[in-house]
Amino acid sequence: MKKRYLLPLLLLPLLANAQTASIDRVNPTNWWVGMKNPNVQLIVHGPGAGTLAYTVNYPGVKLVKTSTVENPNYAFLDLTIAPTAKPGRVPLVGKKGTQTVTQSWEIKARDNSPKGQGVTAADFIYLAMPDRFANGDPANDKFADMRDPNMDRANPFFRHGGDLAGAAQRIPYLKDLGVTAVWFTPVLENNQPLTNEGGTMRASYHGYGFTDQYNVDKRFGGNAAYKSYVQQAHAAGLKVVQDAVYNHVGNTHWFVQDLPMKSWLHQWPSYTNTTYRYNPITDPHAAQIDRKITLDGWFVPFLPDLNQQNSYVANYLIENAIWCVENFGVDAWRVDTYLYNDQPFMNRCNAALLAEYPRIHLFGESAVTNSIDQAYYTRSKIDFPFKSNQPGALDFVLEGAMLAGLKDVGTPAVAGWNGGAQHVYQSLAQDVVYQDPTKLVTFLDNHDHNRFLSEVGDDLDKYKMGLTWLLTTRGIPSMYYGTEILMKNFKDPTDAEVRKDFPGGWAGDKENKFAAAGRSARENEAFDFVKKLATYRRDHKVLHTGKLMQYLPENGLYVYFRYDATGTVLVASNTTDKAASLPTARFSERMAGFNKARNVLTGESLNSLATLQLPAKTAVVLELLK
Repeated sequence: MKKRYLLPLLLLPLLANAQTASIDRVNPTNWWVGMKNPNVQLIVHGPGAGTLAYTVNYPGVKLVKTSTVENPNYAFLDLTIAPTAKPGRVPLVGKKGTQTVTQSWEIKARDNSPKGQGVTAADFIYLAMPDRFANGDPANDKFADMRDPNMDRANPFFRHGGDLAGAAQRIPYLKDLGVTAVWFTPVLENNQPLTNEGGTMRASYHGYGFTDQYNVDKRFGGNAAYKSYVQQAHAAGLKVVQDAVYNHVGNTHWFVQDLPMKSWLHQWPSYTNTTYRYNPITDPHAAQIDRKITLDGWFVPFLPDLNQQNSYVANYLIENAIWCVENFGVDAWRVDTYLYNDQPFMNRCNAALLAEYPRIHLFGESAVTNSIDQAYYTRSKIDFPFKSNQPGALDFVLEGAMLAGLKDVGTPAVAGWNGGAQHVYQSLAQDVVYQDPTKLVTFLDNHDHNRFLSEVGDDLDKYKMGLTWLLTTRGIPSMYYGTEILMKNFKDPTDAEVRKDFPGGWAGDKENKFAAAGRSARENEAFDFVKKLATYRRDHKVLHTGKLMQYLPENGLYVYFRYDATGTVLVASNTTDKAASLPTARFSERMAGFNKARNVLTGESLNSLATLQLPAKTAVVLELLK
């Protein structure tokens, strides 16, 4: 592996003696006048581009510094753009002897379109894989000039042709469901060949192997389609979350094919994979080699690991993050493999985004199993040697607790000290470690996990209880596409099993589950359940910003409240297999002054609250009334 990625550097003496030089790429592809940070570092690439002497002659744009590196095909230009500069084409002029190379580079005026709006606990996020959601433009299904020219829906490991045009057509469906934000797995270019994983050839349809951060994959429709999607989503009142990957890129990324310098990647004497063990990061007794392998080892052999301690790498990634928000208008940032990144770099990147877009929400993926480690990667109240500035995080701890609790539903374990809803209670009881747990993004499954319905044994009662917890407890709820229509499956034997096409997303599909008429009675029951809860949540501030008070589960019954000056909502879960009567005197701290209620899910009115009747394996949501 090492020889493969260092090969471009072995050619440096030949390139240095090239008679002519040229420029084939400048990143960022453009910038804007009026950014809070007026500085931008351009990466200029081309044969011998680093052997040119550069000048910039454009009013309001100053070339502060030119840097060259080991590979003479690169130059790094530090520019400052004054607020008085006029939008236009800036000539970057490079000279070498009698040769002059001029490359045009654009600065634009900022527009007033929404961008960086953030997501909050008032939102309900819908996670979808563009390739597997809907196909709106068959003309972009495959391209002969790409390294993977295939599209075959019959093959679960190949691309299936879903795109942003298809996703845009489904915006009304999401609005009807009660969704307020959409998160796509990465849309940036993955011009990767098929990879052999365990003897199976697989495509990069998932999107986590970038080959160009300034181009949306043309199989999804390209930059124009993404910008159009964001605009259509905003017009419909939906926010858009972009999936960021800083830790690694695809092995056919243009700068991996011609490395700027050896230290651009984490290099090892022989190929070294991360252990995927997060413990050495926070362990005060950890050996440094364990920590280094976790952070600097490669995620998989075909995803080269970026060295974010290299200042040029760091600048490139940070500027691209800002460019994506400004150019496409996205509202929030989900960060892939957050814990494997250099954490001081992450703080710097987060700070740069927040400086430009103070409302943007940033939440990373750190797949840990305990609150201490999860708190390390967000703003916390723990005296860690390193203090993260990430506002939010994906709440893997609560996901694990909810699934564990639901698996116990209907068994003797629910009445024990450590079974059933005790898992959920104990997870939430540790919220003291976070500065603001309401900024955590909660979920029950995703594209890397078993589907939720399968995790709970295809049990509709457990499904409804889990969705009730998700949509009424603290945090920002996120739901994986198809959960609302009871899509199911396990990752074993392959993750393709949990990434199937949404039925009805392609012309000619035998079933169209985007429409009620195409769904079974059971699927419509699930859809309507999610819709009712999501809509109620959307319309009631108490479930956004209301405080959470929970009571110790007793005899398999778990009760919590969301409350504020606008109202009080009681959620009571009977996790046993028998109907139960629940005296409410114990909850007087929250129920005093209320004598009636409305069942949010059934519309039933309750004129007495002294004792609640809870059906077996059911969560009841009551809006308390005076």
